[in-house]
Amino acid sequence: MTKANRKSAKLQLIYPGKTEEKKILRKKAAGKITPAVRKKNTLSDSFFSGDNFPVLQHLVPLLEGKVDLIYIDPPFGTGKDFHDIDNDTAYSDKLTDAAFLEFLRVRLILLRECLSPGGSICLHIDKKAGHYVKLIMDEVFGQRNFLNDITRVKCNPKNFARNAYGNYSDMILFYAKKRDRNIFNETGDMLTKKEEESFFRKIHPVHGRYTTNPLHAPGETANGDTGRKWKGLLPPKGRHWRYSRKELDRLDKAGLIEWSDSNNPRKIVFAKGHKGKKVQDVWEFKDKGLSFSDYPTQKNHELLKRIILHSTNPGSLVLDAFAGSGGTLLVAHQLGRHFIGIDASKKSQAVVRKTLKEGKVPCSFYKHIGG
Repeated sequence: MTKANRKSAKLQLIYPGKTEEKKILRKKAAGKITPAVRKKNTLSDSFFSGDNFPVLQHLVPLLEGKVDLIYIDPPFGTGKDFHDIDNDTAYSDKLTDAAFLEFLRVRLILLRECLSPGGSICLHIDKKAGHYVKLIMDEVFGQRNFLNDITRVKCNPKNFARNAYGNYSDMILFYAKKRDRNIFNETGDMLTKKEEESFFRKIHPVHGRYTTNPLHAPGETANGDTGRKWKGLLPPKGRHWRYSRKELDRLDKAGLIEWSDSNNPRKIVFAKGHKGKKVQDVWEFKDKGLSFSDYPTQKNHELLKRIILHSTNPGSLVLDAFAGSGGTLLVAHQLGRHFIGIDASKKSQAVVRKTLKEGKVPCSFYKHIGG
């Protein structure tokens, strides 16, 4: 059930056992954190063993406003335990319904406090719980700060024996701390061979595939340089040159203008210089099967790479409060970012140590005790 707060017009999801936000933020941190293996005097490049709620209670005063990206892949509220290839329990996902939503909400409130003004959060969830979780995130981060609901193709099509469509995707909810201020680096998707052949139909004897684009754009320039004659030509009526006449001379001299038989100039654009397509909100990053993973629900590293490159800069701090296999931490390090990971699962703690050791990633380890 939702209700509108008349004063703020803020939508809220109402359910039993929901705690006031101010009580969550004022609650005293439980237990204590002790170093197990300390390699730095800073919190960056660290892993914390323990329940992420009390750990975050301890970390918020130290991390407030400093984290550029939070990526979390929490339990999905499935009501079951997850096991590794040896059938050992990796983590429990027994919370469901309102208990699951509140489990997630109280942690999201603490995570929000850690985000920098340019920070953002990506929450990975399945479609059974995802739309309830979106309402929680709208409440915690603000509806205005919602950026994308990304569909992620996670596996090959399934042939379920049930009266429903196959389920081969999950979702990533992407929110900014402050919309339009969030770090976002455009990194294009490379064209497929078929797309390259379709978009760049012409063949240059030296530089390969290319296409041509008009040298003029809509709108007349009354007195400026781009409205004047170039090579004896005026731009078509109602249009102006896209470039200054000096730049047009440079392009022509460099052989980057193609002249048609009717003396119409067009700019040459080579396929090899294409920076890629703008990334859309449907991604295909299939996970390895359990037989090829150290941890159940281990995520594709190329997926993590895309998220980290888009929403951080070199030297940024990345936080994963459900660290699982430690993939986020490893990829963040490989990309020149700093990281903090948290997980309560003993299996996760062992896999994280193994992952970081094999990747030669220096990391301090801490343990939450008590509370």
